[in-house]
Amino acid sequence: MVEDLKKGALLPAIVIGAVLDDKEFALLPSLGSDGPGEFLPKDRSLLSIIDGMQRTAALIEAVKENNDVANQVVRVEFWLTDNVRAMIYRMLILNTGQVPWTISRQLSVVFAPLLEEIERNVPDLDKVSSPDRPGRRVGAAQYSSDDLVEMYIAFSLRKTAVDTKEAISDEFSRLDFVDNLADSTFQDQFYAALSMLSRLDKLFAGYPGDSETPAGRFVFDRQPARIGFIVAVGISVLGRPGADRTSIERVERMAKLEKAQEGLSSKLSVADEVVLHDFLRLDVLREVLDKKVGQVGRYERSVFSEAFKVLVDEDFELANLEPCWRAS
Repeated sequence: MVEDLKKGALLPAIVIGAVLDDKEFALLPSLGSDGPGEFLPKDRSLLSIIDGMQRTAALIEAVKENNDVANQVVRVEFWLTDNVRAMIYRMLILNTGQVPWTISRQLSVVFAPLLEEIERNVPDLDKVSSPDRPGRRVGAAQYSSDDLVEMYIAFSLRKTAVDTKEAISDEFSRLDFVDNLADSTFQDQFYAALSMLSRLDKLFAGYPGDSETPAGRFVFDRQPARIGFIVAVGISVLGRPGADRTSIERVERMAKLEKAQEGLSSKLSVADEVVLHDFLRLDVLREVLDKKVGQVGRYERSVFSEAFKVLVDEDFELANLEPCWRAS
């Protein structure tokens, strides 16, 4: 491709996607013709190349080898939307069949707008760390950008053993992702699930621990617990893979779960340390996790997946979490 460009070849259009806010998006039909700068977001980091990554890399390489390539015409198309769900959907459709593209690589293309939309729609998050904003978890509801992307994938695929290197060309994974993104309620349901996780994280963190029992933050300090909760909610709301619920059923189920969790939140928000200690039963959880196994990460994901499945199936109406920790 580089040699073709140096010989004057004209490549297919590169497609650049941008997520605009509602006001900017509503103005699009009446915009003038002053060029892309008129409608593109001022923060260029929010732009995403949703089709043409290899062509862009080839262009850069060709210009390095021959400056005359910089004077050639390049066709660029802009795909504008007011939500990141639509852009991810469009990207997956455009890149269908490109075997080297993994789920994580495709999502990394829309990394900035996805994280920006997550932070805007999940106010319960206290902090999101990323390569540009490094930091470690020092309190509840603080997650890394990589962990959030993994939770996003796990929620859609409804699998705890998410391999972010898994090829998106895998037929079932791709179909599950595309089908979910085609549902206009999907993105809001993920944000709701993430909000539920963040609220539980904060409530559990209210227990400071003692000499024999770890602090409540112990539960969601680990990614397997977050994945287990997100997948349990995902299965309950979206349905099991291959047995998807309708859009109406999903909305109704999520509303029911949020209301059920509010009941538990109300109970725990006024609980003292003694009540929290009795409810969390962290001594039981620690004993379960201390079991000697070959693959610790996989074992912990299994433990928390079964645990939070019990919590969700019981609509958060449990006297304590011991039945959850003993479910695996």
